[in-house]
Amino acid sequence: MAKYAIGLDYGTLSGRALLVDVSDGREIATSVFEYPHAVMDEELPCGKKLGRDWALQHPQDYIDVLANTIPAVIKESGVNPDDIIGLGIDFTACTMLPVKADSTPLCFLPEYEENPHAYVKLWKHHAAQEHANKLNKIARELNVDWLDTFGGKISSEWLIPKIWQILDEAPDIYEKADKFIEAGDWVVWKLCGKETRNACCAGYKALWNKKNGYPPKSFFKALDPRLENVVEEKLGPVTPLGEKAGEVTEEMAALTGLKPGTAVAIATVDAHVAVPAVGITGEGELLAIMGTSTCHILLGNEEKQVPGMCGVVEDGVMPGYFGFEAGQCCVGDSFQWYIENCLPQSIFKEAEEKGVNIHKLLREKCSKQKPGESGLLALDWFNGNRSVLCDVDLSGMILGLTIGTKPEEIYRALIESTAYGTRMIVDTFKENGVEVKTFYAAGGISQKDPMTMQIYSDVLNVPVKIAGTTQCGSLGSAIFGAVAAGAANGGYDDVFEAAKAMGKVKDTVYYPIEENVRIYDKIYAEYKTLHDYFGRGENDVMKRLKKIALEG
Repeated sequence: MAKYAIGLDYGTLSGRALLVDVSDGREIATSVFEYPHAVMDEELPCGKKLGRDWALQHPQDYIDVLANTIPAVIKESGVNPDDIIGLGIDFTACTMLPVKADSTPLCFLPEYEENPHAYVKLWKHHAAQEHANKLNKIARELNVDWLDTFGGKISSEWLIPKIWQILDEAPDIYEKADKFIEAGDWVVWKLCGKETRNACCAGYKALWNKKNGYPPKSFFKALDPRLENVVEEKLGPVTPLGEKAGEVTEEMAALTGLKPGTAVAIATVDAHVAVPAVGITGEGELLAIMGTSTCHILLGNEEKQVPGMCGVVEDGVMPGYFGFEAGQCCVGDSFQWYIENCLPQSIFKEAEEKGVNIHKLLREKCSKQKPGESGLLALDWFNGNRSVLCDVDLSGMILGLTIGTKPEEIYRALIESTAYGTRMIVDTFKENGVEVKTFYAAGGISQKDPMTMQIYSDVLNVPVKIAGTTQCGSLGSAIFGAVAAGAANGGYDDVFEAAKAMGKVKDTVYYPIEENVRIYDKIYAEYKTLHDYFGRGENDVMKRLKKIALEG
């Protein structure tokens, strides 16, 4: 009798359930639920306005994902719930919320429903930047030995700056919150009635280290005396990936249609869970999950300090390995920005006449260009720089424009800039002793855009392998769900065994073209010059302009 697992992938705007056969990862049924509240970046449901750089969500949307998608895949597939042996969950991170000791979010309580700090702070909530800046300054002054583990700088997207912002701006919320918890861990808590905290989120987003735990009390006290006991009072013990968190409760079984007692895996981060989904089981294999932004995940056998990385966490991606993370915070976002704000009407008219998607038309035009032909070079910092500069105050630029520049040339230059940004990350890993042998790509861009993948292969001068599924997050979560169930119940006792059986890549491989490699090497050298000139303090004009804009 076939056995199945469900992977739940919680994204920025929706949640997806994927039902797979645990024997080979075959995808049986999928369902997507769009969050009714979406991203609250302007106002709360009550109409209360939010400040600049806020990004909140409503936790009820996450429960609605369970109530809608799981019954849908069970119905579509016709699978008996008795044969669904495990459930895994991945989530954007750091996406955190304040809750009571019984898991109730503070925003569910009438007295706090109009307080923005009572809601979920989404990963891209950047209103805690002031607190991240202060944290980094104090950490450098104290010369802490763990800062380099996170590339030398802590992001405003992470847990501690967000908690500190709550403490400063809404101390009553901080006081009333029994716990601050990642949304993925909260969903697991709701499913099985047990609080857990996954090592992936804790390690990459909350300053936790497997050997040393969280930073000492003295550090938190140096940030703010009121934070001295934040770990003991507001956080909790960390659980390794690949373990079982608990079992689906009777209440959640009634909501979802699953069998009570179905195994639930420890949660993980949406990007990181894609690693087993493409069958990566060893060091030196870098996976780029490409979408609106790109996250780069790489396994290694030993801990190394790499400038600008987002973190290195032992057992943070796969048990027994150090998982390295880096990222670019603007990839598909820059392509979409250009289309929405800069394209002439003639291009839209041409796309309409040909009956093609605007991106497809532009790619067709771009594919006729040779590398370097346009004379353009862009910096991919339209949302700031995540790696390797870790600076949200940087901005994008396009160099070489003339009155003869064509729209498709700018579009291609933006694509090439993201490839240069990835090469900067790969080169930085290599320069600091972290081997990169193979490059995998996942996410929408990798599936839909052969031209971009060829550009990446040429810029990086390596073969590029493509994920065998469009749903890496869901498949990776299902793999962990099968491991949580265990071999005795028809799953696996080992995530590596599960990844080999259920993970997959396409037969398509993009190989570098020698002539293109030679040209891109020259352009990349110019990119690196601009990268260092504008990004490492020699000319802070981007920051000065941003300051003028904010003051104006």
